[in-house]
Amino acid sequence: MLVANVSLRIHYAPRASNLARIRSAKATLARISLPKAKMDNPIEEIKNRLDIVEVIGSYIKLQKTGINYRAVCPFHSEKKPSFFVSPSRQIWRCFGCGLGGDVFKFVMEIEGVEFGDALRILAQRAGVELKKNTPEYKKLKSERQNLYQICELATRFFEKQLQESKAGKEARKYLLARGISQDSIKKWRIGYAPDVWQGLSDFLTSKDYKREEIEKAGLALTSEKGSFYDRFRGRIVFPIFDLHSQVIGFGGRVFKEKDKKEIAKYVNTPNTILYNKSRVLYGLNKAKVEIRKKEACVLVEGYTDVILLSQAGFENVVSASGTALTAEQLKILKRYTENLTLAFDMDLAGDSATKRGIELAQALGFNIRVLRLPQGADPADVVSKDPKEWEEILKKGKSILEFYFESTLSKFDKKTPEGKKEISRVLLEVIKRIPNSIEQNFWIQQLARELEVSEEAIIEELKKVKVSKDYFGPEYGLERETDSEKISSPPQKSRKELLEEHLLSLIIKEEGNLKILKEQDLKFFSQKASKVLSCLRKQLGHEDFSAETKEFLDYLALKADLLDKEMDYKKEFEKALFELKHFEIKNKLDEVSKKIKKAEEEKDAPQLEELLKEFNYYLKTLKELENCL
Repeated sequence: MLVANVSLRIHYAPRASNLARIRSAKATLARISLPKAKMDNPIEEIKNRLDIVEVIGSYIKLQKTGINYRAVCPFHSEKKPSFFVSPSRQIWRCFGCGLGGDVFKFVMEIEGVEFGDALRILAQRAGVELKKNTPEYKKLKSERQNLYQICELATRFFEKQLQESKAGKEARKYLLARGISQDSIKKWRIGYAPDVWQGLSDFLTSKDYKREEIEKAGLALTSEKGSFYDRFRGRIVFPIFDLHSQVIGFGGRVFKEKDKKEIAKYVNTPNTILYNKSRVLYGLNKAKVEIRKKEACVLVEGYTDVILLSQAGFENVVSASGTALTAEQLKILKRYTENLTLAFDMDLAGDSATKRGIELAQALGFNIRVLRLPQGADPADVVSKDPKEWEEILKKGKSILEFYFESTLSKFDKKTPEGKKEISRVLLEVIKRIPNSIEQNFWIQQLARELEVSEEAIIEELKKVKVSKDYFGPEYGLERETDSEKISSPPQKSRKELLEEHLLSLIIKEEGNLKILKEQDLKFFSQKASKVLSCLRKQLGHEDFSAETKEFLDYLALKADLLDKEMDYKKEFEKALFELKHFEIKNKLDEVSKKIKKAEEEKDAPQLEELLKEFNYYLKTLKELENCL
């Protein structure tokens, strides 16, 4: 199995588990600890090596809060953070949408993959080799995994061709002339595809991979006549990586002048099982840490722009690889920052793909700035010539509205009626999209000044403007916040469930609260809560719990961590226990009252007599409870 040996220090089993904090010699609660991980079990070994905070922190921005971490949930729309990560228990939970679990569950949810793929991703990160004779490996040995291996082998093949073949050395000479250093060639794993029909295919078939698999990886094609040939030939090849630096696709670029005139300049991997261009941003695997650190992302057009800017020390840079910005790409970027700087040529006068991408970013709430580059230059040209010039350009970035105005006013003559009409056509739709009334009014005034017309005229025309696109809906993959929250909200819990969870959390937080419970109090709890109480009272170890009970305990333990430190846990427990009893007794009285009414209607005297006794019992119990206050 071709896996990079990337090892991070992370945890799981040997630490105390979720309820390990509630042990005391005097208390009836015993320490509940997980059994030590068996090192022949790759799942436990991965958990042992990886820290959930580091893993989740590589996807979203976490903020320390007490002994835990919190964040805005990546799985549903929210403004206030309700997503929590517990380093001591190695679990996560969103109290808004209800999702939660361990590190595997998080990767499955955030990457949209099955368990087998999450296992592979985390095994690579932890530096754990999945042995071929284990059930886990057999489960993982899938079509996707074969394609990962094919892409990795192809990358090595291209790298070797660049370094050792005669034509490859020419390609390397071209890269060095462009300013790409040997270290960057190695870092970005740039290669060369030999100008032969089946060079790569022959290499891969010699490694026992089938032609169908090579074609599914996007590396070969079959002609109408049935001939099989390589997709990339005579090109410099740039591997495209996923967030975990695994190769999932390729971009090929011609470099010889004669080729530039005869064939397409760029060839890219088509969408495959691994690679979906609408979800991938080139360089994000290397830029994500710096993006979070600088709280900004610079978006450029090409591979060389990313590589040369990164080489010059500007590492918070990614590329959409020639595609317009998509909702999926923007959602991924938003995990790391809300500040987006655009550094490529943009024609915003028409309904261009670039304009749609920008409007998508605005709809998602990005703060957008635009860089003005010298005429005919791209970021790679600028930074190669003078990194300080690029730094100055970055500082002079304009807001998206400033750029719209500057760009549009430079294209049309604002002195002529035709020019005024064209300028207003472009800019009124932009102004119409501004959600803030004060900001919108500012730009109305600005446009009125530029066109030398009254604000009233601008406002009158603005009323006629219909926004041409609504980016919320299935076509663009965006949901309105209210819709998202409605869809993502977990089922509403009953008052009894909430009270039980609060009581159990208070027991976990304060061991002495378990002593307050009497045997007769247990009848007020649901079966689910009773199971947990029974486990605690009997001092069962964690290994004795069912999977469902373990998950519930993890959830309760995290809730316990989030309780107010200033709270009197004993008084709060007594109050919550009273409320639970009071609530349950009143419910019983209501139930019996309905039965009494039915018995009276049916004139069932014996049944009525029994029900009246039951009613009086609950009424007496309720009065006794209230007298205890």
